[in-house]
Amino acid sequence: MKTTLATQEACASFAPQPLEQLFLGCLAQNPRTQRELFERLSPKMLGICLRYMRSSAAAEDVLLVAFRKVFDRIGQFKQTGSFEGWIRRIVVNECLMALEKEAHWKNQTDLDKIHTPANQSGPEDMLYWEDLIKTMEQLPTGYRCVFKLFVLEGLSHEEIGKRLCISENTSKSQLSRARLQLQRMLKLDPRQN
Repeated sequence: MKTTLATQEACASFAPQPLEQLFLGCLAQNPRTQRELFERLSPKMLGICLRYMRSSAAAEDVLLVAFRKVFDRIGQFKQTGSFEGWIRRIVVNECLMALEKEAHWKNQTDLDKIHTPANQSGPEDMLYWEDLIKTMEQLPTGYRCVFKLFVLEGLSHEEIGKRLCISENTSKSQLSRARLQLQRMLKLDPRQN
């Protein structure tokens, strides 16, 4: 089957552009390129927002603010690392700033005052990822932020401390307390870990 040059060009116009080309288009403030970048990366970045924010509406709001910052500050990307990684960093920082505005993460809850039942009847039951995420969302905001940054984002305690404006030791303490509280909520024996 022969394809014509026009057919090849039409197919090429529907092929997704590499991120480097999208960066250049966004740098030139091309609205079509900005829309394509948003449509391509927003599902993945929304997933990140949903990890931090308690509601999908709040996650979507943070996502829009983050992408606005991406487009406003596109000239600050130095092209030394991953463009997608640079966008991801902006999204995570925007989530953290939104949580900071709520100021809930600074108010610590005493572990002894929390009595949340686990979703499982016993440790022998199979624990599903969704159950873990739901249980993790019940953690106090400060514990949840540190836990997610350490476990899901892979940041060090030093990096977490800088992002949340807390000391490295506070980050370690909150991670330890988050793990202990998760174990209690899931009714797991902390001595097993």
